[in-house]
Amino acid sequence: MKTILSVMFLALLSAAPAIAESMDKGDAKIGKTLHDKSCIACHASKFGDNGNGIYTRADRKATNKQQLTARIKACNNNVGAGWFPEEEAHVAAYLNTSFYHFK
Repeated sequence: MKTILSVMFLALLSAAPAIAESMDKGDAKIGKTLHDKSCIACHASKFGDNGNGIYTRADRKATNKQQLTARIKACNNNVGAGWFPEEEAHVAAYLNTSFYHFK
């Protein structure tokens, strides 16, 4: 059992760079379109105005590329946007270019 958990943990660690790399391959213009269609209404209901306050607040949840892509995946699943991984990468590229500026 301990071995299985160790293997699973190592697999997760090895996936983190791949997630960040997918963001780097995303198209921010496509990401903005996807974001505006699927994200603004929910974010605006929670943060007012156009919802962008979710990205600029002092206690924002994403502090690196891996966390940002994980948040996008979670939102995609929670709201049922139905995005494919490459679409998540586009949204990540848009958010990173516009708000986060992670290296």
